[in-house]
Amino acid sequence: MSFIDQIQSSFPVAQDSIPELDRFAAAVQQNEYLINGELRQWSGPFQEIVSPICVKGDSGYAPWIIGHAPAHNRDTALIALDAAVKAYNLGRGAWPVMSVAARIKHIEDFTVRMKAKRTDVVRFIMWEIAKNREDAEKEFDRTVDYIRDTLQALKELDRQSSRFLIEQGIIGQVRRAPLGVVLCMGPYNYPLNETFATLIPALVMGNTCVFKPPKLGILLYRPLLEAFRDSLPPGVINTVYGVGEEVIPPLMETGRIDVLAFIGSARVADSLKKAHPHPHKLRSVLGLGAKNPAIVLPDADIETTVSECVLGALSYNGQRCTALKIIFVHESIAADFIARMAARISVLKVGMPWDKDAKITPLPVKNKAEYLDGLVQDAITRGAKVVNPDGGTFFKTVFFPALLFPVTPDMRVYQEEQFGPVIPVVPYSNVETALEYVYNSHYGQQLSIFGKDPAIIAQLVDPLMNQVSRVNLNSQCQRGPDVFPFTGRKGSAEGTLSVTDALRAFSIRSLFAAKESELNKGIISDIAHDRTSNFISTDFIF
Repeated sequence: MSFIDQIQSSFPVAQDSIPELDRFAAAVQQNEYLINGELRQWSGPFQEIVSPICVKGDSGYAPWIIGHAPAHNRDTALIALDAAVKAYNLGRGAWPVMSVAARIKHIEDFTVRMKAKRTDVVRFIMWEIAKNREDAEKEFDRTVDYIRDTLQALKELDRQSSRFLIEQGIIGQVRRAPLGVVLCMGPYNYPLNETFATLIPALVMGNTCVFKPPKLGILLYRPLLEAFRDSLPPGVINTVYGVGEEVIPPLMETGRIDVLAFIGSARVADSLKKAHPHPHKLRSVLGLGAKNPAIVLPDADIETTVSECVLGALSYNGQRCTALKIIFVHESIAADFIARMAARISVLKVGMPWDKDAKITPLPVKNKAEYLDGLVQDAITRGAKVVNPDGGTFFKTVFFPALLFPVTPDMRVYQEEQFGPVIPVVPYSNVETALEYVYNSHYGQQLSIFGKDPAIIAQLVDPLMNQVSRVNLNSQCQRGPDVFPFTGRKGSAEGTLSVTDALRAFSIRSLFAAKESELNKGIISDIAHDRTSNFISTDFIF
């Protein structure tokens, strides 16, 4: 059996060949959408939700249609925005003036309801973006942990604000206040976790939200609509579906979006910011592209380096902003490194998301395999070789990883963010080759250094920390732990996320101040004692 035939045989031929827990009895017709606390029924056109998982039919293998979701228009998007604006009500709405403790209880209630939908959400993640079961479950569980950690961080932040300061005869209290209406859009590769990394802190800080699910990963939010409705006041969160180019620019053009929370391409982010009539008033929290390099020094521990590089480059098929997307290896160890990398890649299992130990699964973006093949063919014509057995072989939506060597600057894959299972390896004799790549790169998220000599590593770390936001030693690039700051320089990000930084990103430090007179001290004391203000308060959240 040829390798293409092996890939083809990994696709299901019928429903009964799929484990019962993972099947869809029928295509999902989602009519519901949430606006102003109501689950409304959509009677307009629908968008077809196509899984990257192909199934055999009369005319061969084709992607499986798993459902339909509303294809909203401009008018519906503006209705959703109106609901969010009304709920915020210039900062006078019930949600923005609510106490921090009360908002926390609402989000805790949502989390309980969300956890009850784990099985459904995980199944949708598997089918919509072909993430294997283990990683889909991890994404759900990590998201729940992120919510819990965010609420704990907010309690600590509020405790620090629960006292008055007296400086130079001025009594003051500093707390964090919401910014207004947030437009929240996450990415397809982590459609739940990355989206909630902005949505949850935006909500719990008192903002109201218009939320559009990722272009891939839409139906997985259907089980959560009731949880949002039953846990949050009307208008605090409102959903918009459809083609982003049709429903999002009209929202920005109104000027009523106060914060843009977006994880995706820089091109889209730039166009959205330009659409806002008052860009100086727009706060942006952006997670954009990355081309994270690994720099393998001549004294690197080869086994550790290869293991981390395979994980870093190919976890979820390399479809991560934090993936290692180009590897610079010293020429003295390049042959050994390449041979071991090729051997590790050759044993990776191709399969469907529910298959045990499947590491290479279908790619959800349309024509992605063809794009990756184009990168590989361009590199080959310019002198590179695919050095792993069957590398670059693809059938329909499955693309087996291609390890390319030697890669040179004139190849597309040297500069383009491939966001998939193609691994370019660049040999170098002088580490300045790798450093110049970092210095000249449009991106600046992370990089990894593999080596043993403390003196050399120290010399590299100091300048590189001024180019990227995180340097990893002898390990792959990654986001976690979530308590660490996650951001990027240059064109990779705007704003910083972590369980604490995100709370700051979606709020502003605000000060209540009064001269230290007897009258003012009496007023403040009465307000705090009678608990008539949620801002002027000494309440301590346990």
